[in-house]
Amino acid sequence: MQTRAALLAHCRDRLGAMRREGRYREFAQLEKLAGRFPVYRWHSAAGPREVTVWSSNDYLGMGNHPAVLEAAGRAVAEHGAGAGGTRNISGTSPLHAALEAELAALHGKSGALLFGSGYIANDAAISAVLEALPGFWVFSDAKNHASMIAGMRHAKGATRVIWQHNDLADLEAKLAAAPAGVPKLIAFESVYSMDGDIAPIGAICDLAERHGAITYLDEVHAVGLYGAGGGGISERDGVAARVDLIEGTLAKGFGVFGGYVAGEAELVDFIRSTAGGLIFTTSLPPAVAAAALASVRALRGDAARREALAERAAALKAALDAAGLPRIPGPSHIVPVMVGEAALCREVARRLLEEHGLYATPINYPTVPRGTERLRLCATPFHTDAMIGELVRALRAVLPQRLSAAAA
Repeated sequence: MQTRAALLAHCRDRLGAMRREGRYREFAQLEKLAGRFPVYRWHSAAGPREVTVWSSNDYLGMGNHPAVLEAAGRAVAEHGAGAGGTRNISGTSPLHAALEAELAALHGKSGALLFGSGYIANDAAISAVLEALPGFWVFSDAKNHASMIAGMRHAKGATRVIWQHNDLADLEAKLAAAPAGVPKLIAFESVYSMDGDIAPIGAICDLAERHGAITYLDEVHAVGLYGAGGGGISERDGVAARVDLIEGTLAKGFGVFGGYVAGEAELVDFIRSTAGGLIFTTSLPPAVAAAALASVRALRGDAARREALAERAAALKAALDAAGLPRIPGPSHIVPVMVGEAALCREVARRLLEEHGLYATPINYPTVPRGTERLRLCATPFHTDAMIGELVRALRAVLPQRLSAAAA
């Protein structure tokens, strides 16, 4: 009973501190409406109401693509709801194998491996690689996702070195300072989801080759969205062949669910054979695998959808700039609007939702550093000029004037 009382007291204290700091997380109940994206139904205390969502990671609206929905429905009818086991225990179907082959081809690699989510993929694959050789040193970009950091921390015997975000000089200095002969891995992302900036992948590969390191690239916010076939920034920049392991998700650009890694077949097979996050986890349901397979295949030939995303992102940025609103500049489809205070950020998001019927996610610590709280906006191909105008007018109404003045 002493332990229970102490634990509950600690939980109450921590939750109370989060509320006082304005970073207590509440989940809005948003019902996605098939065929009406990005319009959702918000279930509030006052009853249901239709709202426009500005923070969906279904960046291309593929969660509503007719081929994706048809594939999922057909797979449920043919295979049932669940996979029935881990990949080793009756949980591997021809759909899983076909999806892995498609993902390997997407990235020009000889192998690919599915995981239950992008988080699991990073955690399991990174830790498996870092434990493959004794004394591994992993060089981690300072803004890497929590799932990548988890994989590094779970790897027994690995040394983690953090290099300043996208700073090639700092990375090179730290690579040069590593003990001679130790195995080295550079882990970084292509598109960073909170700032919307992009890594210099080719230059990082240059450093990796110079210092005998391998590379691990998280492309979760880029697969489907960039490159001639949707292979991400590495495909767009023509450097995918130089990256040893590419990790991606099926839950953002592809609009479904799941994660994966792609790389040399023997390395991928080693991860398959040793990663606990795969071995001990039930595999993706056949309907999810079928939907994801249909999405990847459709997007590989749909450059127009990617072009529409880029055009809509540019339109949103231009409208925010014309209104003097404080966005963080960046080259990607992710458009952060700076607020800078946790409680204010939550209040702005609340007013957008309750007063204007617009949902934008407030991003607070620990996702971003204290004092850099923001709204994270994404305009999909289905956000119209009228929707952008509505958002800009609402932001001008709910953001303090000092923020707009500072932006100007």
